Amino acid sequence: MPVRSTAWLSPPGVLLAVLGVASLLAPYMTLAANRIVAGEGFKAWQVAGAEFTAPGMLAVAIGLLLGLLPRWHWLRLTGAALGLAGMAWLLSHGAPALLDGAGDYARVSPGAGFWCLLVILALLMADALTHLSPGPLARIGLLLLVLLLMAILLNSGALAQLSILQEYASRKAAFTDATWRHLGLAFGSLAMATAIGVPLGILAYRRERLRKAILPVLSFLQTIPSLAMFGIMIPLLGWFVSVFPGAKAIGIAGVGFAPAFLALVLYSLLPVAGNVVAGLQSTPASAIEAARGMGMSAGQRLLRIELPLGLPVILAGLRIALVQNIGLAVIAGLIGGGGYGAFVFQGLNQTATDLILLGALPTVALALLAAMGMDVIVELTRATPEETS
Repeated sequence: MPVRSTAWLSPPGVLLAVLGVASLLAPYMTLAANRIVAGEGFKAWQVAGAEFTAPGMLAVAIGLLLGLLPRWHWLRLTGAALGLAGMAWLLSHGAPALLDGAGDYARVSPGAGFWCLLVILALLMADALTHLSPGPLARIGLLLLVLLLMAILLNSGALAQLSILQEYASRKAAFTDATWRHLGLAFGSLAMATAIGVPLGILAYRRERLRKAILPVLSFLQTIPSLAMFGIMIPLLGWFVSVFPGAKAIGIAGVGFAPAFLALVLYSLLPVAGNVVAGLQSTPASAIEAARGMGMSAGQRLLRIELPLGLPVILAGLRIALVQNIGLAVIAGLIGGGGYGAFVFQGLNQTATDLILLGALPTVALALLAAMGMDVIVELTRATPEETS
């Protein structure tokens, strides 16, 4: 039986509460004369009048205090959610207050204190969820609820005066195009790597000599730095187009989407093929012997025994590849591949922090969503029907 904690306070909660109080002493929002200059920092209680800052500060304080409770995990989860709501409240009322009379080009942005508090409250929420151990379907429900609340908040216009959302408003069409391009790079390369890596992994599982030859090569590809890999693709595809001019008609070129896509496929092959081998090797010998005793052929054992039992490990490899590709797709912006990286590198060239965040934050959010979604799928393949509730 699990040992029930007798501590009066949660050690992680104490640490995060101390860090949260320290974060409140850092600038919560910054006001700048324009989008590229450094701004002046304001503490959380300075961003607006007391009638607006007091409720938000109270909500954050309650969230940190409830995080101290060692066993009331639902209450801790609720407190973290309340703290996040208080942070949004401070942003929504602080932005118009700071911009009032600041000039037509003035920009207001979340400061270091905001980002630190966001991480702290997110960690409190994650810690509470870890102790609650909700089933995969419950986690899907919580994830959908969070997405719904975020969509409501962003569409309400309450945060529209923040600089990052002003950057988005002036680039809606480009942002939509970058989103589709980023999804195409990440998920398209995963699909291609799966189509290549799964059969390759099955062959490597069946033939030890092939396995010893293929896996080290795929491991070597993983050691090549991402920027170097993208650079290698440029002359390689440039030569390919010069030899086969018709390739240009279908979108293959030395720069752009094609070299980025090919590089991501190569990076994905090791986690896909390697986990196929590991998943098939994890099949209990007793199950294989029983299948042989029933007269199953090698193909039948693969489809009915080895692949179903190895599926969680195989899916874990796809999860690794997908999250990796979402992050690496940012580098595609350097070679004209599009995606969110285009905003990141434009922002770096212009020293515009909020433009950088316009590319970085969706990338982080997409990677987190992909990781959590794949975790649920992996768990569903392992769980019995009773465990999924």
